[in-house]
Amino acid sequence: MSALEWFAHKPLGDGIFWIQERFYESGNRANIWLVRGSQRDVVIDAGLGLRSLPDYLRDAGLLAAAEGAGPRPLLAVATHVHFDHSGGLQHFEEVAVHSAEAAALLRGDNYEAVTWLSEREVARPPRPGWSARQFRVPPVRPSRLLQEGDVISLGDRQLTVMHMPGHSRGSICLHDKDRKILFSGDVVYDGSMIDWLPYSRISDYVASCQRLMELVDRGLVEKVLPGHFNMFGAERLYRLASNYISQAGVCHKISTCAMRSIASIALRITNSRITSQ
Repeated sequence: MSALEWFAHKPLGDGIFWIQERFYESGNRANIWLVRGSQRDVVIDAGLGLRSLPDYLRDAGLLAAAEGAGPRPLLAVATHVHFDHSGGLQHFEEVAVHSAEAAALLRGDNYEAVTWLSEREVARPPRPGWSARQFRVPPVRPSRLLQEGDVISLGDRQLTVMHMPGHSRGSICLHDKDRKILFSGDVVYDGSMIDWLPYSRISDYVASCQRLMELVDRGLVEKVLPGHFNMFGAERLYRLASNYISQAGVCHKISTCAMRSIASIALRITNSRITSQ
């Protein structure tokens, strides 16, 4: 299967494109965002990597040429290293990730990447003989380590890094202040927030949700482009964040601790099998 078959995209205007993996039919299917700038293009998250995303961008005509030259520089930014967002980083020459998860990406740590892919989630195999049991996120050397407050310049637009741990220890949002757009990764999306994975932490998640609410209170976000599901606005962002905080009590912490233990054991067993194959 070619990259053109595997991916599909939708233009949203203002240099932003929404890209998805057509045949990965799962609630884990991540949104991929292409953001064009006057001097650089940025891909936010990269999907599973079963087909080459850069090939798709080129073949679909989504990479605009620089003045009198080839395509503009292309940077892939991972909002975090979970497998559904980081598997495709292997196909990019320039990769950025928060420093807290850089080592995991470099060593191909599929435990921290929470790699968990089943055959039934992939409606059409990307190539003959492909098996979900063999899937893993390969080691990738980041070319840029991100920190809170860093600015990724695209020329005519700037994306500010906001370190928002909780879902994972290196989770980030990217904030386009001028356009009041938040690329939220898995920090928040229109669904249940996952805080029971090996490197999740409820207290961090509460603090991150408080920051999200402050963004709304200060009128700094009008549109959220999340890591999963559909886009939404500031009112929904505030409600999702405040609901998480209100539910993060003792009972939630106890049940989450139990779920984290189960998930940790399952991931270690699964990834030990992958490693031994």
